[in-house]
Amino acid sequence: MIQPIKLKPKQLRNISPLPKTLEKLKRQEIYFILDDIMDTYNVGGIFRLADAVAAKKVYLCGITEAPPNHKVKKASVNTWQWVSWEKKPTAQAAIKELRQKVPKIKIIAIEQHRKSKSFAKENYQLPLALIVGHETHGISQAVLRLADGIVELPLFGVNSSLNVIVSLSIVAYKVLEKNKVNK
Repeated sequence: MIQPIKLKPKQLRNISPLPKTLEKLKRQEIYFILDDIMDTYNVGGIFRLADAVAAKKVYLCGITEAPPNHKVKKASVNTWQWVSWEKKPTAQAAIKELRQKVPKIKIIAIEQHRKSKSFAKENYQLPLALIVGHETHGISQAVLRLADGIVELPLFGVNSSLNVIVSLSIVAYKVLEKNKVNK
């Protein structure tokens, strides 16, 4: 088993993994689709999450800022440089591309919705794409119609929502757990 290198954010900002290291990294068949994410720090954080779970690719859609935006770069602590990503005009375009390129991919939206079910009850099978949406308006209705399922996290307090990076992190790690991905 290869032991991962654990670096602090300051160290991450000053390194680039060797191409050999990146080639050896086993990417999971997990894709992130960001539907009009407004906050550049959320985008950067999602790059860090994509690196942490070894996601295959991140799709930055609509108004979602892409590197080299300085806030995305800073929040990502350079992970944007070694996580595969692509800018798309819409999340619908990203979904269409994934359905063509990745046979049997399942598309799951993370959203509070009348048709959603608990994230813990979903049968996550790889390959899989997870969609998160605009921090205020959520995932667009057009994108929700293209999803194979909608999941949400239960909230027991006063607040009615979680940050997109928090929600995506919880679901992404549940995907890894259900697919028995471990070190």
